[in-house]
Amino acid sequence: MSASLAILTIGIVPMQEVLPLLTEYIDEDNISHHSLLGKLSREEVMAEYAPEAGEDTILTLLNDNQLAHVSRRKVERDLQGVVEVLDNQGYDVILLMSTANISSMTARNTIFLEPSRILPPLVSSIVEDHQVGVIVPVEEMLPVQAQKWQILQKSPVFSLGNPIS
Repeated sequence: MSASLAILTIGIVPMQEVLPLLTEYIDEDNISHHSLLGKLSREEVMAEYAPEAGEDTILTLLNDNQLAHVSRRKVERDLQGVVEVLDNQGYDVILLMSTANISSMTARNTIFLEPSRILPPLVSSIVEDHQVGVIVPVEEMLPVQAQKWQILQKSPVFSLGNPIS
């Protein structure tokens, strides 16, 4: 029996580029993609997720292929709700696919994978004192990525490379 995987995103993600990396290990029929904001128009997203003055934001790609700053608090609240639904649906694994530093989600029955908890420590243990390069899709994400990779012994070199533009 093959494991079931739910991929959870905030905005849109180029799934056609991600799926080949996963289908080597999991049957594509057992992979589903769920996007919190991906099917909403920009107007709908901003009506529901616009940040209030001084509120912490997350930068995400909407279905118009444009970036938007949305409320971290509102996104995390609603992502947790989606995680609970997916958890209750019996998925073996939920993968949060996001460049945002989100590490507050929980699931009761399923394995829940958060990149910000897994990747920096894993990369740090592999590269030890070597310097690495980090490709970031847009300049606005550089501060968040710099913070995420502080765990490395040597500061990484950052470069911009947007797969969507």
